[in-house]
Amino acid sequence: MPTQRRQRFIHGLLAWLLASALALSLLESISYELFFVVSLIGLLIVTELTAPFNVTPQWRRRLRWPILLGIVGFGVIVVRRILEILPPEVLPW
Repeated sequence: MPTQRRQRFIHGLLAWLLASALALSLLESISYELFFVVSLIGLLIVTELTAPFNVTPQWRRRLRWPILLGIVGFGVIVVRRILEILPPEVLPW
């Protein structure tokens, strides 16, 4: 049973990644940052949709670290975009 749930998680995540890469390429707006953000959203959605109700398996506990790193990466992307938008007069350096 745990292997089946793991496979369902991996299949769902791979389907999300392929669909998002295809959609971004069809919209001609594919970039590393945008694909990273859409992939992080997919990881969070698939993680929540495949979560068991009463017991958390060991492999799901290890998902915390990639999710945490993804959120930190998302924060870096947001800060970089904000700094690009702000005029140079506003920045203290």
